[in-house]
Amino acid sequence: MTLRRVNVVILVLLALAFLIIVQRNLLNLSDFLHKENIDAGVILPFESELSPDLRLESARTGEEIPVLITAAEERLGAVVAAMNSVYQNSKANVVFTIVTLNDTVDHLNVWLSKTTLKNIKYKIVIFKPELLSGKISKDPQTLEKPLTFARYYLPLYIPEAEKAIYLDDDIIVQADIQELYDTNLKLGHAAAFSDDCDSASAKGIVRGAGNQNNYLGFLDFKKDAIKKLGMRANTCSFNPGVIIANLTEWKNQNITGQLKHWMELNTQKDLYSKTLAESVTTPPLLIVFYKRHSTIDPMWHIRHLGLTGAGNRYSPQFVKAAKLLHWNGHYKPWGRTSSFTDVWDKWYIPDPTGKFHPMRKHAGDN
Repeated sequence: MTLRRVNVVILVLLALAFLIIVQRNLLNLSDFLHKENIDAGVILPFESELSPDLRLESARTGEEIPVLITAAEERLGAVVAAMNSVYQNSKANVVFTIVTLNDTVDHLNVWLSKTTLKNIKYKIVIFKPELLSGKISKDPQTLEKPLTFARYYLPLYIPEAEKAIYLDDDIIVQADIQELYDTNLKLGHAAAFSDDCDSASAKGIVRGAGNQNNYLGFLDFKKDAIKKLGMRANTCSFNPGVIIANLTEWKNQNITGQLKHWMELNTQKDLYSKTLAESVTTPPLLIVFYKRHSTIDPMWHIRHLGLTGAGNRYSPQFVKAAKLLHWNGHYKPWGRTSSFTDVWDKWYIPDPTGKFHPMRKHAGDN
């Protein structure tokens, strides 16, 4: 009898020890995940509250479509117009993740909560610029645009999703984004992009700006690190302003880690900073996804509207038929000299704080 009691006591003690070990492991895992999120520039659980009117949105049910977009203070009008165009043209259950900087949060929240966008689902995540320390050059122009690198960290910003869409802020969506989300990615591909050689928007326009429709326009093929990759310089490039990402594959292949590697290597060996395209965001993506990406329907990414002469190359009928318009280039639709500003204006919602105003030519302007 005594022996049986001793055995029971021993079993209870062993069970307690096991529970203590499990609890400590869970706490350690929690600390690890928290640290990984902080290191990645994601401050969690900082999320804006969903709109109070969200409960009225009974039509927005079903599968969530995660859409990530960045919000720079000087371009908030662009973010608002892009989000509005996505939301108004779809009945899908779209959930926005907005990546921004600390000094933009209040302005952004007012714009979203005091306008017709108050019914959208969104969360705001703070980007930490120190994340890029040692990974980009100290060129002032690059340092001023840290949010352009947010697309590298998609799985960390939307950890619960298996698939997501990334959009640049200078876009307008004119069709149901569910169709874009349903784009088929080939087995083993972590992302889909728009190739620059076969789309309607690439013909003529890109060549007029230089050979930015192939890898030679973005990477210095004289550098050993690039030569060793065995990539063909005339390979068609792609535009990362619209990305459909398989986040499961992205994580399995450590895409973020690969991109960070090429960023760091460029700071040491100058692999692309002096190339024709003068892009610091696109080259690592071109390397990592070389012949390992799926393609987006060309009509879902009509781009180069921000280049000189875009207004003469696209007919109004073609622009109207496009499913997604992208004003990549120097001339933005909220600026004074862009093409098809009337299309963008249709989706722009005035800033309730009065800080942001689109620039427009007036009758007396030269």
